[in-house]
Amino acid sequence: MSRIDLNSDLGESFGPWKMGMDAEVMESVCSANVACGFHAGDAEVMIKTVKAAKAAGVAVGAHPGHPDLQGFGRRTMAVTPDEAYAYTLYQIGALQAVCAAQGVPLEHVKAHGALYNQAAKDLALAKAIARATKDAGGDLILLGLANSLFEQAAAEEGVLYAAEAFADRGYMDDGSLVPRSKPGAFVHDLKEAGGRMVRLVKEGVIRSAEGKDIHLTAHSICLHGDNPAAVEMARHIRKALEENGVEVRKIREVLKG
Repeated sequence: MSRIDLNSDLGESFGPWKMGMDAEVMESVCSANVACGFHAGDAEVMIKTVKAAKAAGVAVGAHPGHPDLQGFGRRTMAVTPDEAYAYTLYQIGALQAVCAAQGVPLEHVKAHGALYNQAAKDLALAKAIARATKDAGGDLILLGLANSLFEQAAAEEGVLYAAEAFADRGYMDDGSLVPRSKPGAFVHDLKEAGGRMVRLVKEGVIRSAEGKDIHLTAHSICLHGDNPAAVEMARHIRKALEENGVEVRKIREVLKG
C-alpha cells in the first residue's frame, strides 16, 4: 500500500498578530513545520505550537527562514553558505530547546520561503542547510523540494532525506514552483488538488502549469493553512488520498516503508 506524509507550515503568528489556522490544520496533517522566529513566530508561539502538536499527535519539525520578519521570509536575500548554516543551526537549536521542555522529539528540518527556493537551486546553500541539520544532532530528517539539489546535498552530507511536493502550488516544467506572482502559481479547486495528489502518490507524476507531466517521488505533501479555504483543501486532500488506498503516516514511517 502507498504511504505519504502530510505536512504544514505552522506557528507563524507573532505577538498579537495571528497567522494561519493551526488547530484546524493539525486535524489533517501528520507533521508540523514550526517557524523559529526569523521569518515568523516568536518564543511564546513556538511553545504553544509544540504543545498543540503534542496534543494532536503531530510530529514537529523546525522551519528556519531568512531573518526577514517584515517580508515573511519570502524576499530573496544574498546570504553566504556560512550564514545559511549559522541561521539554520541557530533556529533548529531554539526549537530543540522548546521540544525538549515539552518532551517532544524534533523530527525534521524544512527551510522556509526564499531560503528554501534559493537552496533548491544552489548546492552550496543546500549543503549548508543539510550540514546544520546533521550538526544539530538527533538524526533529523531534511525535508526538501522533490527533484531539487536538496537531495544531492543530503546525500553528500550524510543526512536522512525526504522529498516534498506541494498540493496547492503550481509547478514549472523543470519541477520548480511557479513564482507566487505569476499565473498558475496556485491550485484552488479542491477536486483538482485531490486528484493531482492521488496521481502523484500512485503514479509519481504531476502536471505542470505549462501542461507537461513531471516525474516526482515524494515522501511528504505540504498543505498550507493560511485561510478557511485552505483548511478545507487540506481535509479534502487527506480524504481523497485515504479513499484511494493511500496510508497517511509521519515522515519517518514513510521513509521506513
